[in-house]
Amino acid sequence: MIAVAGFAGRVVAVFGLGKSGLSTVRALEAGGAKVIAWDDTEAKRVEAAEAGVTLEDLATRDWSDVAALILSPGVPLTHPEPHWSAKRATAAGVEIIGDIELLGRTLKADNTGARVVAITGTNGKSTTTALIGHMVKRCGGDAQVGGNIGKPVFELEPPKATSVYVIEVSSYQLDLAPGFAPDVAILLNVTPDHIDRHGTIENYAAVKAHLFANQTAEDTAIVGVDDSYSSDICTSVSAAMTQKVVPVSIGKTLGRGVYVLDGILYDSTGTQTQKVGDLHPLRTLAGAHNWQNAAAAYAAGRALGFSRDRILASFESFPGLAHRMEIVAEQDGVRYVNDSKATNADATSKALATYRNIYWILGGKSKEGGIETLTEYFPRIRHAYLIGEASDEFARTLDGKVGYTRAQTLDRAVEGAANDAEAATDELRVVLLSPACASFDQYPNFEVRGDAFRDLVLKHLSEKGRASA
Repeated sequence: MIAVAGFAGRVVAVFGLGKSGLSTVRALEAGGAKVIAWDDTEAKRVEAAEAGVTLEDLATRDWSDVAALILSPGVPLTHPEPHWSAKRATAAGVEIIGDIELLGRTLKADNTGARVVAITGTNGKSTTTALIGHMVKRCGGDAQVGGNIGKPVFELEPPKATSVYVIEVSSYQLDLAPGFAPDVAILLNVTPDHIDRHGTIENYAAVKAHLFANQTAEDTAIVGVDDSYSSDICTSVSAAMTQKVVPVSIGKTLGRGVYVLDGILYDSTGTQTQKVGDLHPLRTLAGAHNWQNAAAAYAAGRALGFSRDRILASFESFPGLAHRMEIVAEQDGVRYVNDSKATNADATSKALATYRNIYWILGGKSKEGGIETLTEYFPRIRHAYLIGEASDEFARTLDGKVGYTRAQTLDRAVEGAANDAEAATDELRVVLLSPACASFDQYPNFEVRGDAFRDLVLKHLSEKGRASA
């Protein structure tokens, strides 16, 4: 655990007692703060009390001695309106920050030489974070990976000179990190998302751009330039002439930056362009969206001082991210891919663009717009297997364009897709779970849904093996 610096002997309020909130309470107490905590949900308060957390109703308490409010990123700060705890803090002149801000301040106070790589973006940040963490370990660094992915930041190991904190940062967390200044900051892309929490796409983009606001000349900003919002942010950051800026593109030649053309990774300094390597053989980084992740990770590796050869070697051994185009198995020309994390059409489009001869399992609790935006990928699909609440809606979209089966449940869908794919003769067939839906109609979250898919695939292959023995 990392003990928070800067609040010893002071009263700190924590609102929101989920996993990261409880971790923050423990880290503040370890640093000597007097923590008072609250949550709107009674069950969370009971759980916290059983864990020894001091609870005080922040709605009625006097705030005159409170030094800071540490707000859970899941609690509205500005839109659709500030949460009552944020209103009370503002009225009392109390700063409102989050765990990422606390981490940045603590690492600066410790002055160990530990470095921070922070990754944000609408899509791809989890894979990029996991890839960079893997790269740091393979290149000899002490990688501490967490944030919006995996462990809460204060559950990571305390800093030392060789530590590299690889932190996935959401827009909600950035909203609560006014002074955060990572050594390497990465913005992959900006597309419309979380508008309910930020008001407009412009506000959302501005929050993402804040990742670079406090960097100095010793720091590096890595910015995707393939969408208009990120491109504008890159131009703005470059114009400020503060930190080193590395643009990243997939499909465009850059005079300076890191880019990928037809799967080939290039590194251009402005005066010299070097062909770094071919990304096509990397099975766990298949597709243009993963090439963007790899390009950003490569740029981060170079900023950390790693050699090109060691970076590429680490990519080759990357196991992939669970539930995000995870290759579960491959046998007799059929690849089984778990993309359960694709809970909307935009995320599913990445998988459909990567493969052909797809036996597509989709459905669940539909998001607005359904799968209407995916029609351009329908020629890649051999058959679709519909599950969950969205079956009727998706059947109407597929009707006359893609053959489909109303499987209803995942076990029936896996069995049908596997049998159909195994009976086909194409060079590579792909049984793909990429639901384009939330899981909540049949599963508590996408992880449980993905685990179920993996278990069903392995069970099918095991039974097939026994039958042929």
